[in-house]
Amino acid sequence: MDTIRHGTSGALIIGGAHGALAMARSLGRRSIPVGFITSDNVIVKFSRYVSLSEAWPGPTEPDAAKHLFDIGRRYNLAGWLLLPGGDAEAELISHHRSELASFFRIVTPDWETARWALDKHLTYERAAALGIAYPRSYAVSARKSVDQLDCRFPLVLKPATHREINALTVAKAWRINNRAELLARYDRAVIAAGEKEIVLQELIPGRGDAQFSYAAIWNRGQPIASLVAQRTRQFPIEFGYSSTFVETVENAAVEEAAVRFLKSLDYSGLVEIEFKFDARTGRYNILDVNIRAWTWIALGHRAGIDFPYLQWRLSNGEPVAPFKARTGVAWTHLSRDVVAALQEIRAKRISPTDYLGVPRRSIEFAAFAWDDPLPGILDLPLVAVRVLKRRLPNVIGTLKAGLVQWGKAQASYLTRRTGQLR
Repeated sequence: MDTIRHGTSGALIIGGAHGALAMARSLGRRSIPVGFITSDNVIVKFSRYVSLSEAWPGPTEPDAAKHLFDIGRRYNLAGWLLLPGGDAEAELISHHRSELASFFRIVTPDWETARWALDKHLTYERAAALGIAYPRSYAVSARKSVDQLDCRFPLVLKPATHREINALTVAKAWRINNRAELLARYDRAVIAAGEKEIVLQELIPGRGDAQFSYAAIWNRGQPIASLVAQRTRQFPIEFGYSSTFVETVENAAVEEAAVRFLKSLDYSGLVEIEFKFDARTGRYNILDVNIRAWTWIALGHRAGIDFPYLQWRLSNGEPVAPFKARTGVAWTHLSRDVVAALQEIRAKRISPTDYLGVPRRSIEFAAFAWDDPLPGILDLPLVAVRVLKRRLPNVIGTLKAGLVQWGKAQASYLTRRTGQLR
């Protein structure tokens, strides 16, 4: 990590994966210096647009804020924009907003606002007060109450927050089909996260195409730029923990509910709010509120809204006129989407012709970009490394080094090839 010359202003991205990669590309393409620090996923550091990268202990460490100051002073990052790539990083910044703002530029809201997004218990409490639908939730305080719970299956068990990395936060959610699974999953969740960090609620029927998101950038309680997107495909297809194909659409009901929620907070900053349509009631249920870079944030660029760059402009006090995105454009995490599509084809929900026709549309990729090929080339190998890291720690160093060298060689070839095609 090289020291930045005095007076140069850039952005320091903390944590994250594909959403953080999109932020780095957005700013780097405009010659804005980008730094990246992580305690987990490393895909962003291989972007050509990242000039500074470093590992750090992580956002949940007791002295995490001090580490940020140390990194900032060491590399002359005074006045740089601090951008969270994950929930724990957003919570760290929100808790220490005042002190961090003495050195960095901060756009993440303070904890008084952020808590309504980062704690699902509070999210649903605010939704109830505003008349916004949310999944029926069950209050459980001990195993006995779980054993005697009057409910209908299936249920979903998920973390209330993402403060810590554990089995539940890594999985994002667990589907529960019967009483035996409920008791077993509850016991495991308590060990991993603690009773207060558990959300137990009904599983609203419907696959990925029943899920919609409102994504936007707000300033002082007003939307500046926004879009609504539909999760056309997910992986796994029946109970997906990640989007694999997302498209911009029109949906006034989703937009209205999201705007009502954010206005109640007088919100400023980046935000993505997830909803799921319940065909039984005809209502859209709020699921999650993200105040950091979401996985498919790059879709905004394809739809005419470059969220990270707009945030950069607002943080510099530049005026930005309100506008909305184009519909009918898409984002895909291709490696996972191929698997999801094959499952959909096997279930006869789509045809091979339908799937093969997708590339003709305007589409953004999660990892690959012609002007920045290395992260896309390394995407699958890095996932494999993360899995192996838990099982074969002794071979990781050698394997990672070999993968990086292979990826660089492929990136060099693609760069030369692209130049020849032009």
